[in-house]
Amino acid sequence: MASNSLWQDDYWVLLMQLYQQKPVGIKPMYSRRMVELCMELHLAPQFMYEKMFELRNAATPTLKRLWERYADKPKRLSRAANMVRSMVGFSNSSDFYDGVETADTFEADFRPIAKCDGLMPVMLILILDLYFRLIPATMKGDTPEVHDLAMLLGIKTSVVVDVMDVFQLLDPYLNRNEFMITPLLKPCQQVWQRYGNGNIEQLATLAAQLKEYFR
Repeated sequence: MASNSLWQDDYWVLLMQLYQQKPVGIKPMYSRRMVELCMELHLAPQFMYEKMFELRNAATPTLKRLWERYADKPKRLSRAANMVRSMVGFSNSSDFYDGVETADTFEADFRPIAKCDGLMPVMLILILDLYFRLIPATMKGDTPEVHDLAMLLGIKTSVVVDVMDVFQLLDPYLNRNEFMITPLLKPCQQVWQRYGNGNIEQLATLAAQLKEYFR
């Protein structure tokens, strides 16, 4: 069973509100609405995803009462959710979470990178996944896979190509002794350190989940 010191039982109504949004049911772990709620509450998507299964199964008396009270009463649920949101951090979340360790890694992945054309680390992760599916000669704007990923992310194909150029520089198998000055270098290094030397299949699985955010 999922547990987290930041979780409060009041959050069940927020999770139920998300669950009840069309299409009703379990939302993908990295769907945009799931990620937005996770960032609002400073709780990781995987944790909230597991909580949503608990909610659906209504395995406790508390959850059964929750369904009885709100399942067929969207206005009542909306009022309850608004009340919870008004109380989170007592309208000052920065003070409320001051000194509290939060799941900052996932939150940082969904925040824009300074001076990088609106890119977020999550986009770099998806580009890295595609990088491992291509060869350098096909890391071009006219390659269908590059074009399709750019369309999904809502960025120019040239930006995807620029990121792949940086990954080529970081790739030890290419052994490129080149020097590059770009604001993309540090964030690409950080993503490469996290995923570039790991299991490619695990990266592919993560990338498939992360794409839900952009759909």
